Amino acid sequence: MVHRNVSTGRRFVRAAAKNGKAAGQGLPQKYRLFLLLLPFIILVALFAYLPLYGWRYAFFNYRPGLPLKLSNFVGFDWFKSIVSSEVRRGEVFRVMKNTLAISGLGLLTSWLPIAFAVLLSEIRILPYRKLIQTLTTIPNFISWVLVYSFAFALFSVDAGLVNRILIDWGLIDKGINFLLSGEHIWIKMTAWNIWKGLGWGAIIYLAAIAGIDQELYEAARVDGAGRFRQMLHITLPGLLPTYFVLLMLSIANLINNGMDQYFVFRNAMNKDTIEVLDLYVYNLGFGSNSTSGIPFATAVSMLKSAVSLTLLFFANSLSKLLRGESIV
Repeated sequence: MVHRNVSTGRRFVRAAAKNGKAAGQGLPQKYRLFLLLLPFIILVALFAYLPLYGWRYAFFNYRPGLPLKLSNFVGFDWFKSIVSSEVRRGEVFRVMKNTLAISGLGLLTSWLPIAFAVLLSEIRILPYRKLIQTLTTIPNFISWVLVYSFAFALFSVDAGLVNRILIDWGLIDKGINFLLSGEHIWIKMTAWNIWKGLGWGAIIYLAAIAGIDQELYEAARVDGAGRFRQMLHITLPGLLPTYFVLLMLSIANLINNGMDQYFVFRNAMNKDTIEVLDLYVYNLGFGSNSTSGIPFATAVSMLKSAVSLTLLFFANSLSKLLRGESIV
């Protein structure tokens, strides 16, 4: 009886395996992989490529409220106005200067997450390390509106904590309006970006540190290397490939430095120095009363995309030259 049940079970397993094999052979491997990628392809098509259909507004003298078919086709007139109009040429040059300056400062400080990750990995007390990592990662998930509220609580003229401390210590006679001032705004915004993204940017380097072969550290300790020499000769060289890849991607994304943070910190005093390209396009399209705002903003946005694509190819060529590998 037992032998019969075992034989029946074996036949059932063989039949199930045969059916599964036949079902697997019905669809080639490449198509199964394509079906796995299909949801992501659909998302990219919907949110990255479908909006490009709006580029057609740059070729019409569009008036809000009217169908596009009733607008006059003007060809490349809006693109020509970027260069031909002295006022618009000056505005585009100003916002490009702000964009490249703030992004350049971001590139110059891009080593901070890797340094923070190395120092964080050297903390031997695990609960303390997790606490610091958590506290430094949380700001990344805070909206820029709340960040401005936090900044207002610290640096406002009347009730700001910093002004109260300076006045109580007798260092100043009256409050200083730090947020209204347009001086050193590039450095200020870079500092806020560092504060918000330092912990989050260090996560990928912490993962890279975890992937370094631990036998290298053991061999270094046997040879008498201390913790500093281990960081200098093992940890940092192990992180450099990851750092250079992220640096190349940052170069390719040089003029796409966001809009939210500059929108909430902008005021009448610092507008000329804080307005970056993304914010300028937004102000043209939605914050301007001019009827030419939307088509001209679309033209500037297309120009921005062309510059970003050029920077991507430049970063890819630079990666091939320095690392022998491309990033795309």
